[in-house]
Amino acid sequence: MREYTIVIEDAGSNYSAYVLDFDGCTSTGRSVREVMQNMREAIQGHLDLLAEAGDPIPEPLDVVGTATIRIAS
Repeated sequence: MREYTIVIEDAGSNYSAYVLDFDGCTSTGRSVREVMQNMREAIQGHLDLLAEAGDPIPEPLDVVGTATIRIAS
């Protein structure tokens, strides 16, 4: 099993998401839960297309971290 990093953004009236490892693999949803489910389907579809084309399935490469920044008040 592979785990790919996705980024979920609050778009105001819904949520949008994309996969860091796959250009163009995006989805939307009305809630975080919905966009997560939609992204699972989008990733599976993307992987299916790669397999049909005979292209290799890429290993997850991206790592997400956080940075703590002190802001002077």
